[in-house]
Amino acid sequence: MAAAPRSLPALCRALRPAAASAAKRAGRQRRGPGWKRFPPPPPPPPAALCFLLAERRRSAPPEELRARLGGAGKGTRSGGTALEMGATMLRITRKFSVNTLRSSSLCNEHVYFRKTKMRVVSVTEQNCSLRNYSSPPGDVKSLRSVINPHISRIRNIGIMAHIDAGKTTTTERMLYYSGYIRTLGDVDDGDTVTDFMVQERERGITIQSAAVTFDWKDYRINLIDTPGHVDFTVEVERCLRVLDGAVAVFDAAAGVEAQTLTVWRQADKHQIPRICFLNKMDKNRASCLKSLLYLQFPIGEAKTFRGLVDVVTKEQIIWKPTSDLDDGKNFEQKLLREADDSNLFQEVQDARNTLIEQVADLDDEFAELVLGEYSENFDLIPADKLRSAIRRITLARKAVPVLCGSALKNKGVQPLLDAITMYLPAPNERSYEFLQWYKDDLCALAFKVLHDKCRGPLVFVRVYSGSLKPQSAVYNINKSCTERMSRLLLPFADQQIEIPSLMPGNIALTVGLKQSATGDTIVSSKASAVAAARRAGRDAGGEKRSTSDVESLLLAGVEIPDPVFFCTIEPPSVAKQQELDNALSCLQREDPSLKVKLDPDTGQTILCGMGELHIEIIHDRIKREYGIETYLGPLQIAYRETILNAAQSTDTLDKTVGDKRHFVTAELEVRPRLGERAMTKPVIEYAASVIEALPQELQGAIENGITNSCIQGPLLGFPVQDIDVTVQSLTVHPDTSHTMISACVSRCMQKALKKAGIQILEPLMNIEITVSEDHLSAALADLAQRRGTIQEIQSRQDNRVVVAAVPLAETMGYSTVLRTLTSGSATFTLELASYQALNSQEQSALLQRRMGLV
Repeated sequence: MAAAPRSLPALCRALRPAAASAAKRAGRQRRGPGWKRFPPPPPPPPAALCFLLAERRRSAPPEELRARLGGAGKGTRSGGTALEMGATMLRITRKFSVNTLRSSSLCNEHVYFRKTKMRVVSVTEQNCSLRNYSSPPGDVKSLRSVINPHISRIRNIGIMAHIDAGKTTTTERMLYYSGYIRTLGDVDDGDTVTDFMVQERERGITIQSAAVTFDWKDYRINLIDTPGHVDFTVEVERCLRVLDGAVAVFDAAAGVEAQTLTVWRQADKHQIPRICFLNKMDKNRASCLKSLLYLQFPIGEAKTFRGLVDVVTKEQIIWKPTSDLDDGKNFEQKLLREADDSNLFQEVQDARNTLIEQVADLDDEFAELVLGEYSENFDLIPADKLRSAIRRITLARKAVPVLCGSALKNKGVQPLLDAITMYLPAPNERSYEFLQWYKDDLCALAFKVLHDKCRGPLVFVRVYSGSLKPQSAVYNINKSCTERMSRLLLPFADQQIEIPSLMPGNIALTVGLKQSATGDTIVSSKASAVAAARRAGRDAGGEKRSTSDVESLLLAGVEIPDPVFFCTIEPPSVAKQQELDNALSCLQREDPSLKVKLDPDTGQTILCGMGELHIEIIHDRIKREYGIETYLGPLQIAYRETILNAAQSTDTLDKTVGDKRHFVTAELEVRPRLGERAMTKPVIEYAASVIEALPQELQGAIENGITNSCIQGPLLGFPVQDIDVTVQSLTVHPDTSHTMISACVSRCMQKALKKAGIQILEPLMNIEITVSEDHLSAALADLAQRRGTIQEIQSRQDNRVVVAAVPLAETMGYSTVLRTLTSGSATFTLELASYQALNSQEQSALLQRRMGLV
């Protein structure tokens, strides 16, 4: 077979003669804007065969296009066809979208082309095992066909797991089986629906959460695919804040991993019912026998995994692929009988009896049913009664149902979708205290912001009560401002369609909200907020309250963790500084875990993030999305400061401004705070003699001065934590302003901190390293050199899992070193554990580095 074109121009030249003759016969000779003139074509080669599918679906970078077209085959550019017409049945193996050129108008000697979005599909005549499934074009649903059912048939769910457990692959299969995409994408190929960022496709990981909406068996599912990397934990946090249920995906061969525990704790904090999906059952040593409340039993192990048995109904579901490219849509479902497989039948029977006993222990209503009517024979218990009991247990968060499958091998996803609709709650089944305050008025929470170059900021909102309509004014309680929302959009990853309204319990995108950010509460009007506050027992109209007070009263926002990595960022020139500031402002609004501050001494802009990967992604986005070639300084660590001893200090401020004399004398005592939990804010107390004579309005000025002095410690300028402060005495002249009081107290506080002796605290990370037995000793030796403390070494299948604690400062570039030591076979995860004191030698070395002496 002859070689395929090796470049895009070659492909265009191969197509040009056929297009020219076709257009000449049609007699079309149009020209217009956007048309490009090409030189006369070379002598036409024999007829070329190529598949061009005009479909805007997914895009690949030009480098990937050139690599794929260049590697399609070998051969000379002269002689031979691109693909022979007489080839036998051809099989599509790879697909990607590119910007190519479509022949649209022809003259006698010149061809005019227009840019359009097209999908180039390479072909081969050999069978292969590449995953490339497709459905007939007519079977793909439109986003406009998404149903809008009663609130009881809505499910707001999130997919959460450790990195590489299969979240995105599972989401892709859900969209495919529900009929909303024509082809099955793959994370390795970078063409999944929810991983649409360039950085996600290059790295094969999820970086930002993506929302999709689809329907399944008359249920509407609003699904959010969340990241699994620890640097992007805030994405999981803010999504779980607005979800009603979650699916925790586990790697059945790896078990419970580090980030899985983190997202599990986040779900516990928000009291979210969840179900578990044991993915990758086709891998060696995959097992679900240790699960607590499993509803399915696997048929086969590892490579022989071919189906599962529903323990509730005792029906077996077996996927029987008809070819190497089977998409998992066809499966056989029938009742399991003892004659089919006696051993499997007995195991399922035992599993069902165990399940019934577990459910009866947790649900009184079901226990009465079991002990009464069906005490003699558990087989007679109806499946719907058992399902109802499992649902009640799940909603009460007494237990977690467990299912199994293999998303990559297209097995077990349809039963997972059924379980989502059967066992996870509808929005009206979650109890929210604030709903009684709003009644039927609008109450919504903004939980995520994206920036679109054409439409501006797009704000994700979850509606709890009332409804949203385009071209309506809404009131932002946090910002105390009224905004007009121009349009409502239904999200489908990076695609959206306009919708006429948004009913309670749903999630959508809004256009036109310029001020709203993550965690903001949206209501219909200021009067509505005041009425809700009054119903809650707060007179918000008569007494002025702070924004944070109103927020905590009405709708809790999203907790943002403190950053642990710092670095400087500089534009290529002073002229680009304003563009960089605008880009950072937009990125901060999108990502609340990104902090940007200005160094008062050097004037440099400092980026504060959650990790090396987080900073790297931000840097790459500034370059790609905003076109600014920035320079990053070395990464810095977020140290903290505390005190070693108790100390007292007195300070006097006597200043005359105009005709007013400002006179303050303050005496403070600072003490180290003893406790297991770190306190970032100082605990302020007042001596008995002070509290009796101190006016109430002066307390705010005193506390403001103490808090501000703790933001920058006296030694290195890091925040001060774990201290108690006692105001021993305070003398204030009647005309003294609150600002002067705060200044005097702050100066007195700095003196006391210096007297008490400063101790530097460094962040300590929990690290979990998965490494093979052959490379274990090398990994342990490297950890010892990094001041690491080994806590435990576990066995996980054929690997060892090292659980240790290591200072964050010692993890710089650790990923590269670990890959080198283990030949790329080891993986690790990091999570902030606590802050620990530096020893005197390390503290002296740090001071010298900061002062530039080393």
